[in-house]
Amino acid sequence: MASALTDKLTRLVKEMRGQARITETNVQDMLREVRMALLEADVALPVVRDFIARVKEKALGQEVMGSLNPGQVLVSIVSKELAATMGEGVSDINLAAQPPAVILMAGLQGAGKTTTTAKLAKHLIEKRKKKVLTVSGDVYRPAAIEQLKTVTAQAGAEWFPSTPDQKPSDIALAAIDYARKHFFDVLLVDTAGRLAIDEALMAEIKELHSILNPVETLFVVDAMQGQDAVNTAKAFKEALPLTGIILTKTDGDSRGGAALSVRQITGAPIKFSGTSEKLDGLEVFDAERHAGRILGMGDIVALVEQVTAGVDVAAAQKLAAKLKSGDGFDLNDFLSQLQQMKNMGGLSNLLDKLPSQMAAKAGQVDMDKAEKDMKRKEGIIQSMTPLERRKPELIKATRKRRIAAGSGVHVQEVNRLLNEFEQMQGMMKKLKGGGMMKMMKRMGGMKGMPRF
Repeated sequence: MASALTDKLTRLVKEMRGQARITETNVQDMLREVRMALLEADVALPVVRDFIARVKEKALGQEVMGSLNPGQVLVSIVSKELAATMGEGVSDINLAAQPPAVILMAGLQGAGKTTTTAKLAKHLIEKRKKKVLTVSGDVYRPAAIEQLKTVTAQAGAEWFPSTPDQKPSDIALAAIDYARKHFFDVLLVDTAGRLAIDEALMAEIKELHSILNPVETLFVVDAMQGQDAVNTAKAFKEALPLTGIILTKTDGDSRGGAALSVRQITGAPIKFSGTSEKLDGLEVFDAERHAGRILGMGDIVALVEQVTAGVDVAAAQKLAAKLKSGDGFDLNDFLSQLQQMKNMGGLSNLLDKLPSQMAAKAGQVDMDKAEKDMKRKEGIIQSMTPLERRKPELIKATRKRRIAAGSGVHVQEVNRLLNEFEQMQGMMKKLKGGGMMKMMKRMGGMKGMPRF
């Protein structure tokens, strides 16, 4: 989980511990390491030079205060300048227009425009309570229109049909007319991409922009693209008045190279980042929190948000009430706990938001294996009858063989699951009554979190 930049800065903090003040020598040492880490992360050279100059100016002569040591002060300066490079704070999407507010999605093929269009539709429906229509102007890529139709349905938005034999300009005019007549709040227009920048692509998207007059023109860029993202960003910036950037695939191995480059090259704020392939894997971009992730400080705010969004509060309260009343914890409840973890995005997704030192310790566990184990347990429980789930004590040798065959596992794995269940059942008995209420009171400050 730790990036090269994280490793270098952590080492520098240790090396500089005990030094009384920040000097030109130790600043130069740090900046040399930071420069190498940024270049290795594929950040554009002009961006690196500007960043290093700003950090040097802020660092020289900085007093070391309180319990901080020079290394910690320098890391703090680097963190602030990383956030400043990616844009201060949060830049919300602009919908201040006569409905429908048109949002034009631009970018190269393979950046994830179509999936991101559906993710944005889902975000606008759930977070902004908007009625959303999507349309595809990509008449070149095989199945692009059908792909948008499928993901739009999954997102809960409405899709406007188009065909490969239509002109993109005609599709755009028909879609905006339909959106007006049917009182849509937002029209999302997915445009064609190419494997590389070409004149035909730019001419077409310029024409679409002039027809649609969008309130937002969003540049979708692959966060793992690195140095190539700079050239693409420049070309789109020259062709279109970009209003924002969406970074996709930020859950990959890249640790911020594109984020640091495209913001400074285009001057447009980063508005969203794609954190997974799922349709709910789109986060409002916060520069300070992203800087924390790059530096291995984690993103605890995002972690809490993700857990809160994935938790079924009603189910948690129902379980608490059930245990308090004296009813036992059964396999249906155990299955519910496994499914809640899955709804939170899985173990690896949660781990990505932990500070690097904690993540490194947790990373010693094979996350892929742990997630497969959770799915296997889910399959075993789902192979049981409703009666067996309510009364696990009925599950003897014959039933175990049937459950194992039904879920495609060995009988030993059914035994292992039942042993784990008995351990959890014992823990839940201790929480019954007063113990449960005390724990719920301790967690009372965490609104929206399950109160176990």
